[in-house]
Amino acid sequence: MSAPRDPRGANARLTRRLVYAALGSFAFAFALVPLYRVACEQLLGIKLSGDAANAAEVAAWRPDPSRTITVTFEGRVAEGLAWRFAPDQRSMQVHPGQVYETTFSASNEGPLALVGQAVPSVAPNTASLYFNKTECFCFTEQMLHGGETRAMPVRFAIDPALPESVRTLTLSYTFYLNEIATRRVAAAPAATPAAG
Repeated sequence: MSAPRDPRGANARLTRRLVYAALGSFAFAFALVPLYRVACEQLLGIKLSGDAANAAEVAAWRPDPSRTITVTFEGRVAEGLAWRFAPDQRSMQVHPGQVYETTFSASNEGPLALVGQAVPSVAPNTASLYFNKTECFCFTEQMLHGGETRAMPVRFAIDPALPESVRTLTLSYTFYLNEIATRRVAAAPAATPAAG
């Protein structure tokens, strides 16, 4: 006759297995992030990096005046952010390897200071690897006081290695409300004027 099973021991083993399975799942998920980045950037041609391009590298490119690329610009504001945001020019003709600058204008149409964060995208996706921003408002949070309007510059260059078949690119930005940063700004004590 076999001894009765200890239900507490079985529960402890089951709990340990569940904890190990959960830890294994987290480790697997973290391992997938670099693989996802490699797949997007190398296989699909979608640039995920939000960092500035290396200005020295871009400056070393030789402009190719024999090629002209049309770059169009778009600006959107996501729901929840009381801003107007648009490019100051709708398109420009550029030569690969040469640095260009354009501006977008943002206006806070509300009475309170709001912090926004811009998310860029380049179309077609396969061309995003060749579109290099050396200066961009999308790299940092942007705070506008109520009623404030600001010009936001973008400095960019297209890699001369852009495939010959690509003749038009679209750079678009969507501004989203950064609720955490906006609450932080609202909670900050107002600057007091110096006594005169």
